[in-house]
Amino acid sequence: MSIVFRRRRAGAVALLSVVLLPPVVRASDDADLNEVIVVGHSDTPITVVPRGLSVSLGQADFDAINAVNVEDLMKYAPNFFVRKRYAGDDNAVVALRGTNTVQSARTIVMVDGFLVSNFLGNRYDFPPKWNVVGPSEVRQFDIVYGPYSARYGGNSMGGVVSVTTLDPKESSAYATLQRLAMPFREYGITQTFKGYSGEAGFSWKQNDGPWTIRAGYRHFENVGQSMTYTLLTPTTGTAPEVTGAYGDPRLATPVFGAASPVEVTQDQYRLRAGFEFASGWKADALFLTWLTQQNLTDTRSFLRNAATGAAVLQGKVTFHGLAYNATGLTQSMTDRTEYLAGVKLGGLMGDWESNFNLSHYWIASQDTRTSKDLITGLANTMGTQALADNPGWWTFDSSMVRKTDGHALAMGFNANRYETRTDTFNTTNWRTAATPVFSSATYGKTSLLGAFVEDEAQLSARTSLTTGIRLEQWSAFGGGIGKLYGTSPVFDAYATRTGTSVSPKLSVQSTRSDGLSVQLSVGIATRYPTVGELFQGRIDDITRQIDPSSFDPNLKPERSRDANVMVRRSFEKVQLTGSVFAQNITDAVFSFSGLNQFGTVISRYQNIDTVNQYGAELIFEGQDLLLKGLDLDFSVAYLDARTVRNVAAPAAEGVQFPRIPNWRSNGNLRYRLSPVVKASLGWRYATRPNSDLFGLQRGNAYGFQSEYCFVDTRLSWDLSVHSQLSLGIDNIGNTQSYVAHPLPQRSAVAEFRFRM
Repeated sequence: MSIVFRRRRAGAVALLSVVLLPPVVRASDDADLNEVIVVGHSDTPITVVPRGLSVSLGQADFDAINAVNVEDLMKYAPNFFVRKRYAGDDNAVVALRGTNTVQSARTIVMVDGFLVSNFLGNRYDFPPKWNVVGPSEVRQFDIVYGPYSARYGGNSMGGVVSVTTLDPKESSAYATLQRLAMPFREYGITQTFKGYSGEAGFSWKQNDGPWTIRAGYRHFENVGQSMTYTLLTPTTGTAPEVTGAYGDPRLATPVFGAASPVEVTQDQYRLRAGFEFASGWKADALFLTWLTQQNLTDTRSFLRNAATGAAVLQGKVTFHGLAYNATGLTQSMTDRTEYLAGVKLGGLMGDWESNFNLSHYWIASQDTRTSKDLITGLANTMGTQALADNPGWWTFDSSMVRKTDGHALAMGFNANRYETRTDTFNTTNWRTAATPVFSSATYGKTSLLGAFVEDEAQLSARTSLTTGIRLEQWSAFGGGIGKLYGTSPVFDAYATRTGTSVSPKLSVQSTRSDGLSVQLSVGIATRYPTVGELFQGRIDDITRQIDPSSFDPNLKPERSRDANVMVRRSFEKVQLTGSVFAQNITDAVFSFSGLNQFGTVISRYQNIDTVNQYGAELIFEGQDLLLKGLDLDFSVAYLDARTVRNVAAPAAEGVQFPRIPNWRSNGNLRYRLSPVVKASLGWRYATRPNSDLFGLQRGNAYGFQSEYCFVDTRLSWDLSVHSQLSLGIDNIGNTQSYVAHPLPQRSAVAEFRFRM
């Protein structure tokens, strides 16, 4: 850890202490020993262990949010961002504090305790499987920032997100209908994209009996804006003159086309059954199905022949007197079927409160068909087919807690196994996948075993100390790649990898009689590489073996050392929470690009020696401010995340780490205009981050990570005790922002809810 980093962290802690800490007072004997520092308005206890900054969101928060997809319910959480590019985007990665939107494996996400994090990779396209649950079924969202509890594995180095669904206390039913619209304007696209969703379900609780049953269904359809614009590539020579390209001074060359708008259809089926034994033990089983279709078959070229006016799809062209190649446009279709099955059991085992959880998530089928280019796409000729062979994961989790005078001792065991395989074929008709011929394959497996012990000791009436330690054993095995040479496939295997780590944790909290609470948490976490980081090299065409420059055979796990100081002061109508945090990561994993010995561009994951981040957050929660029924929550966060040492690429040293802004602010203002009418105003803001590791790529245009400032509004009307009508607009100012891909412009949502 660098001297500069230590000094900055110490200064931030000292500043927060001077500003917020009054003199220490003697604790009274009637303190609430179970009080924890939690930000938010949920009326039920937080479902994850609240060490460090912890946020719990409930119905009061959800009523003020235009929630088209379940991840929308978190969008105003402090120092938090969801990379959602359009309604129905299944690549919605969360970014919290200094974990960015391409570090998906740094956050653990659970639904009712079942793991839905996709640790098959660590990138934008390995997001949590949010859509196993619909927005209308959610009771609570809990977020813990940082790895301060021994109960969670090394993937919690960014944080833990827990989604809890409504638990039936009586028989009930619900239905929700939504209509979506987003007018979109950019380059050659001027179109209003539309969609809708319908969700319904019921809960049945047996009168004076042990059974409960829940079932739900959601159908969702939407067309999202184009995710990719295609630029002309400079060349030499002569070619026909064209018009229609868009010269943008923010980009290197003119834009000549756009990927198809994303037409997405999703169906979710949910079935759960619960049983309560006479002994007090409870069992819960669930089965969830998620069906997805994505069609990108409306690819657009903006080019026209200057002489004839005919459409120009691709090829060599001349634009404004310069020669270019117009290439890169394709068409594609994807069909995917996913399942989650799980069972959990909980109850008292002697003096121990025990919980056991077993689940399996698998992608039963995934078929992606892509044309070679736009001409073959329209002609239904050459292309590729990628078939996934049941990728997924098994997860087992157990914990036991025993409370005695002054202590709460917890211990447990966790295990998971992730595996994947994808085979790619060349086809003569990309739509029908006619005459498939094997082209390539990638595959591999990882497993992780973990055990923990944690003890919360009551040092005094108002002060507690929690210590814990976690042991993890990891292995990566069965990995390899294949490629076709002539008529024969060639396969090569990766070596088996293993690792063991020990991660200690400590947290101390004190609550004073004047409404002041202080918590200090420190912890170490080790995040092991995923299948996607380890087993995605290439076979060299000359040696016909895995190219050693295309992957890192000695890729190390990331290891973070974290500290968080949090202070909360409660007043009559206001609660203020201040937090300062620091994280030192050694061997951070990041994707590098370079040339191999044959001049081929290779992208591979490598370790960055040291990355440091520190920051501060101020969170305001106020109720009945100025007017009864006027509530305001907002947060402001400052982050400084920098590469301190990078032997592989020294030019990155001292540079702000990619995709992490210096400032974030989220907030929500809510007001009840009448007993049946509620209005809200929300905002999300972040400054412009770097787009690359070296700080050379910065811009507010397509292809860059840009600043964003979104203001959202919602008006809801309770038609009766059972029904509600609402209208909302997100990004009311129509800000154009980018996460390389364009983010949504002004979007409208109309919603009708019914619950009885």
